[in-house]
Amino acid sequence: MNEIDLKLTRLRDLMTRKNLDAVVLQRNSSFAWITCGAPSYINTASTTGAAAALITPTERFILTNNIEAPRLEREEGLAAQGWKIRTTGWQETRDLAAELTAGLEVGSDGLMPGTANLGGDISLLRTSLTGPEMERFRALGKLCAEAMDSAIRGVRPGDTEFEIAGRLDRATFARGVQPIVNLIATDNRVMEFRHPLPTNKQLEKYAMLVLCGRKAGLVASITRLVHFGRLSEELRRKAEACMRVDAAFIAGTRPGRTLGEVFKKGEDAYAAAGFPGEWQHHHQGGLAGYEPRESLGRPGAGIVVEVNQAYAWNPSIAGVKSEDTTLVTEAGHEIITQIEGWDTQLVLVEGEPVLRPRILEIT
Repeated sequence: MNEIDLKLTRLRDLMTRKNLDAVVLQRNSSFAWITCGAPSYINTASTTGAAAALITPTERFILTNNIEAPRLEREEGLAAQGWKIRTTGWQETRDLAAELTAGLEVGSDGLMPGTANLGGDISLLRTSLTGPEMERFRALGKLCAEAMDSAIRGVRPGDTEFEIAGRLDRATFARGVQPIVNLIATDNRVMEFRHPLPTNKQLEKYAMLVLCGRKAGLVASITRLVHFGRLSEELRRKAEACMRVDAAFIAGTRPGRTLGEVFKKGEDAYAAAGFPGEWQHHHQGGLAGYEPRESLGRPGAGIVVEVNQAYAWNPSIAGVKSEDTTLVTEAGHEIITQIEGWDTQLVLVEGEPVLRPRILEIT
């Protein structure tokens, strides 16, 4: 069974279980998932795009306007993929989904009036990766790693955070990847803020670069840090502790465990490293896919880890952070955003080796 037929089968099975006659997918992430990577967004800050997918037990439609239809049909190949494209004029106020589903029981992937909210169920479908998606994720991880490596090695004291963000943005787009999260902090801002939007502050010694890159709908996450001059003992101690926590999350993400059980592994690692309770200052990451995080790891979370899923854990201690994207495979964890040639530390977790990146020291 090819990728799109497998996804349609899974979605229609969900419709049967929920006693629904149709499902509307309007989120950018869901649209990319069901079309095997086609973008529906125009405004990249919007959760929903300029097109939606409508699926019934026997038919499937793309609903859009006359501006987007030619691109989706020809450039994205959705007509050849078997979708029936239904359009309105850009100036019209017709609701194609309502017209095509009149009298039917309808579900959707979010808060759509008159429909059953299947957001959580469809998110789980998005995270069960097919073989082709796993390969696309590997390729994306490599591109994000290359973009990060190129950008961070070009950072110099005196650069503003805006300039560093622009360098990371350019390196990412140049590789055909869209940087949907681009966070930069320097010096004291690394210590003070866990989600640092870039500012015009100039770099003195220390910088953190955070990237979430999207291609074909999939999103990979990576963080790296660079320091000019020797690290202080305090910063080195924090970095090593954070690496051990991250390794505990990665090694603990094993099929059959719940996200809550994996979270407990990380929580225990924080305490063992001398930083109990540090996890309360920032989320720790979790299950990835067509959103930067489809579901967060948190105490008691019941979602079960499965083979062929992606995870991006991001433990942090004030001033340091560790983040990569991994795939859960039959053979174990596979880190797909590892930067070739980057200085790493081997961390053993219950006998399992996990490579974590060190802070790049430029002396």
